Amino acid sequence: MNEFSISQGAQTIGSTLASNFPQKRVSGLVQPDFLKNGSHCFQNGLGLMLGFFFLLSSFGSKAQTTQGSQTAVQKTNSKSTKKAAQTSNSLKDTVVIKGTDASLEGKKSAQTELIYTQVAPHLTATSTEAIYSKDILKSPLTSVKNALTGRLAGLYSIQGSGQPGSDGASVSLHGQDPLVMIDGVVANLSIFNLEDIESVTLQKDALSTAMMGVRGSNGVLLITTKKGKAERQSISFTAQTSLQSSLGVPKVLNAFNYATLYNEASINDGLAPKYTQADLDAYKNGTDPFGHPDVNWRDQVIKSTSRFDRYSLNATGGNKFARYYISLEHVNQTGFLITSPANSYNTNNDFKTYVIRSNVDVSINQNLTGGIYLLGRILSGSEPGSTANSIIGSLINTPNNAYPVYNANGSYGGTSQFTNNIMAQTVSSGYRLNYKRDMLANFYLKQKLDGITPGLWAQVKTAINATLSEDNNRSKSFAVYQMIAGSTPTAYNKYGVDGTQANGNGIAYQGRSNYLEFSMGYDQKFKQTHGISALLLANRDNYVVNSDLPYIISGISGRVAYDYKSKYVVEAAFGYNGSNRYPPHGDFKRGFFPALGLAWNMEKENFMKGQQWLSRMKLFGSIGRNGNDDPGYFSYIQRFFDASSIYLGTSAATQTAITEQPLANTNIGIEKSNKINLGVDAAFLDNRLNVVVEYFNNKYFDLMQIRGLSTSIIGNDYPRENIGQNRYSGLDLRFGWQEKTQKGFQYYATGNISVLHTKVLFADEVYRPYDWMKRTGQSIGQSFGYQAEGLFQTQAEANASATTVGYTPQPGDIKYKDLNADGIIDQLDIKPIGRVGKPLVFFGLSLGAAYKGFDFSALIQGVVNRDVYVGGNSIWAFQNGGFGQAYENNLNRWTPSTAASATYPRLNISTNANNQAQSSYWMRNGDYVRLKQLELGYTIPQNVLNHIKLQSIRVFLRTYNLFTLQSKELDDRDPEITSGFSYPMQRLVNFGINIKL
Repeated sequence: MNEFSISQGAQTIGSTLASNFPQKRVSGLVQPDFLKNGSHCFQNGLGLMLGFFFLLSSFGSKAQTTQGSQTAVQKTNSKSTKKAAQTSNSLKDTVVIKGTDASLEGKKSAQTELIYTQVAPHLTATSTEAIYSKDILKSPLTSVKNALTGRLAGLYSIQGSGQPGSDGASVSLHGQDPLVMIDGVVANLSIFNLEDIESVTLQKDALSTAMMGVRGSNGVLLITTKKGKAERQSISFTAQTSLQSSLGVPKVLNAFNYATLYNEASINDGLAPKYTQADLDAYKNGTDPFGHPDVNWRDQVIKSTSRFDRYSLNATGGNKFARYYISLEHVNQTGFLITSPANSYNTNNDFKTYVIRSNVDVSINQNLTGGIYLLGRILSGSEPGSTANSIIGSLINTPNNAYPVYNANGSYGGTSQFTNNIMAQTVSSGYRLNYKRDMLANFYLKQKLDGITPGLWAQVKTAINATLSEDNNRSKSFAVYQMIAGSTPTAYNKYGVDGTQANGNGIAYQGRSNYLEFSMGYDQKFKQTHGISALLLANRDNYVVNSDLPYIISGISGRVAYDYKSKYVVEAAFGYNGSNRYPPHGDFKRGFFPALGLAWNMEKENFMKGQQWLSRMKLFGSIGRNGNDDPGYFSYIQRFFDASSIYLGTSAATQTAITEQPLANTNIGIEKSNKINLGVDAAFLDNRLNVVVEYFNNKYFDLMQIRGLSTSIIGNDYPRENIGQNRYSGLDLRFGWQEKTQKGFQYYATGNISVLHTKVLFADEVYRPYDWMKRTGQSIGQSFGYQAEGLFQTQAEANASATTVGYTPQPGDIKYKDLNADGIIDQLDIKPIGRVGKPLVFFGLSLGAAYKGFDFSALIQGVVNRDVYVGGNSIWAFQNGGFGQAYENNLNRWTPSTAASATYPRLNISTNANNQAQSSYWMRNGDYVRLKQLELGYTIPQNVLNHIKLQSIRVFLRTYNLFTLQSKELDDRDPEITSGFSYPMQRLVNFGINIKL
C-alpha cells in the first residue's frame, strides 16, 4: 500500500467535506493539551493524523478551545445521553445474552446487526449471535478466527498450524465455511487489528442470510468495526508482549534406541542387522560424535521460546456533525528457528504487520449523512530459503544418527541419503521474503426522505478492495560432507554445491474488487401498535484475480418485517441474484431465494405480566432457501490449454500440443439449501439467567459432484454436475448467568454447546455390492478403512485367518475383519471407521469476575466425538525408503515378549502394505478440553489517575493454550495438529498494558 497516495486522497476528500461546514459548527470539539498551540498537522481543520482523517476543532488557521465550546460539547453530550437513555428504556427488553456489566464483558449493543441493516433483537425472527469487543480482545493473537474459538454456538474452529502469519485457522458454521462481511461488504478475513472490531455477529439461518441470495447457504460472519461517537476525544494505547513455546511435538528416539529398533526391524525383514555392538556402544556412550553422532536436531535449530509483540493506538471522538475512529497497529511475531550472526539478513520465520484504519462519519446536513472507511495493511514474512515447513519435515524424518551437525573440519555433515543438513537448511540456505499489501475503502451517502413520507430513506455505497502479494526468493544451495571411514588423513565425500543466492522476484497474487450498492428503506411505527421495516437493495460485486476473467455477482434483494405491539413479528426476505460464470441461457444464471420467519414475544402478553421470574421469552422460527455460488471457472464452456511440447512421428523436432480440460456442463447451476430453524430465547430473574435453544435442519442439494466419484474411465475428467445432496442438523444451546452484588463484586458464567449431525443423502458412486462400502447414508467426511481386530499373536493364527491379497501376515501384523466372509481381505472389506454415526459435539465456557479493580476471565473449549487419523511418517518407523526416523510410540512395538501389551505392530524396514493400510488401528480419540485463555487484570483506581489526567490504566497477564486434557491415545501430539509435519501449536504467556487518555 502506498501510504502517500492514501494521504493525498484523504486531504482531497477532507477538504471537500470541510468546505461544507461553517467554522462554528465544529468549534465545540475539545482538544487534549498536546494538540493545542496550532500543531501543524491540525492547522487546516479536517487534517491528517497518522495518515488518516481527523476532525479538528476549527477550520481556521489555528485551532482554538474555549470554555464556551466545552460547555457546548457538554450540552451536546447531555442531549445525546438523554436520547440514548430514552432509546435504551424503549429497548430494555432486548438484553443480549452475552456478557454482564460493561466492566466485565464489554458494552452490549441494543441493536442486532443483520446483513445491510440493524433491528431491535425482539423485532426479528432471525437466528443470530454476537460477540463484542472486550471478549475479542482477550485473544493475544491477530487471527479473528482464533479469537472466536469457543465463544459462539454453532461455530466450530480448529487451528492447523502455529506458524507466524499463517496459523491455518478455520471455522465452520453448522458444517459450512461462512462468508465474511466487513461493514456490510464481502471481504477476506485474514490478519486483522482486533482493536478495530466492535462486534462479530453470526448469521445462522436462511432468514438472516436470505438477502445474500446465491451466497447465503453457508451463513455469514458479519464484522462491524468501531465508529466514532459524538463525545469527547478518547485516545487508547495498548502494548503487549508474549513468549511463545511449542506444543504437541512428536518425540523422536535417540541414536541408541533408533539403532536398536533398526536392527530388530532388519531381522524381521530377513536381513542382517545394520549396527554392530560396537556401534551401539558408541551411540550409547557418545564416544564418537562424528562417526556415531546422536544429534537432537530440535535442540540444535529450534529455540525454546520466541517473542510476539503487539502495539495498538487508536483515537475516537467527534460531535453531532462529524465522528471519527482512527487506529494504528504494529505486530512483530518471531519464529522459533535459530539464526546466525554471520548472515546480514534474517533467516527466521518472522511475521510483521502494519495496519492502519480510519472510519469517519459526517452529517452534511440535517437529512444527509456520509462516511468514509479506509483500511491499509502491510504484511511481511520471512523464512529460510529451504522454507520453515521443509525444516520441520526434516526434523521429523531425520534420525539422530544420520550425520553430525558439523564435521571435525567445520563443514556441514551429511550423507548420500541425507544431503540437506538441517542446520544448513536453517542458517545457510538463504532467505525468502513475502510482502502483502491490502487496501479497503468504503464510501456511503444516506439521505433521509421524510419530506416524502416519514421513515423513508435512500443510500448509495461503494467499496474498493485491492490486494498485492510479492515473493522475493534469495535462496541458495549448500554442500554437505561425509567422512570416509578409516581414511588418514581424514577425507570426505562431497554432496551438493555451495551456490550463490538466487534473485527470484515475482507477483504471487494480485486481486481487486469493486462493489456498488443502492438501497431504499422504510422504518415506521404507527400509534405504537403497528411497526413496519422494509428494505430494497440492488448491488454488484466485481472480482478480478491475477489474469482471470472478471467474476461478477449482481442482483436485487429485500426484507420486510411487521410487528404488532412488539408482540408478534412476521419477517420475510429474499435474494434474486447470480454470477456471470453460469450459462447465459435458461434459468441457470440467477436464482430466487426467499425466506420467512415468525416470532412471538410471550412476556408482553397480558397473561404473562406480573411474572417476576420471567424477564424475556421469545419463540422464533424461520424457513427458507439459500444459494451457494460454486460454478468453477466457466465450467459450462469446453476449454483447452497449451500443453508441453511432444515428439510426434519420426522427426526429432518437438510439436506444439494442447490439452483438453474437464468436460463442460452446459447446464451447470447454483447449489441450494433448504433450511428450517426453531428457537426459544428466554431470560429469567431480572436478566441474570439467559438461555437460548435452537434446532436447525439444513438440506443442501444440487451440490457440485462428479458422477461415480471416478474420472479415469474415459481418459478425461467427467464434468461437474448438480447431483449431490447432504443434510446438516442439530442443536445450539447458549446459556449465561450474570450478577453484581451490593458490595460491587461481579461475576458471570456463559457457555455454549452445539450438537451437529451430518449425513450424505446422495452421492453418485461406482457400484459397491455391500451397504457398508457406500458413502451415501454415512456422515459427511466419514473415514473409511479396514476394521482392525488387534495383532496376530502366532503364525498359526495368521494362517487360519482370511487371506490378505498380495501379503502373507506374520505374528505382530494387524489382523483385519473379513466383513463379507469370503476368506479374503480386500477392498470389499473396507467400511466406515471411527465413531460412526455419532454427532460432533463442541462447546465453550467463559468465566469471569471483577472486584475493586481486579478482574479475572477464563475460556474453556473442547470437542467430543472427534476422531483423528494418525498414520504417516510421524508415527510409522523407518519411512522414506528405510532411512526415516523412529518415535517413542515405536518402543511399544510387538515382539514375542511384549505381545500382551504391544500397541504398535512389529517393526519393518521396508514398507508394510498390510500394517500401513488405512484402518481403524490408526484412528485415535480426538476429544479434548482446552484451557484456551486465562486472564488476570488490574485497573488503577480513578482517584490515583486524576492527578495525571488519564482516563484509565489497566495491566493484564494472559495465557493462551495453557492446558489441555486429551486422550492418551494421541501420545504427545496436539489434538488439533496431529501430523507432526505442521508448524506446532504455540502456547503463549502474554503481558500487556492499556492506557486511555
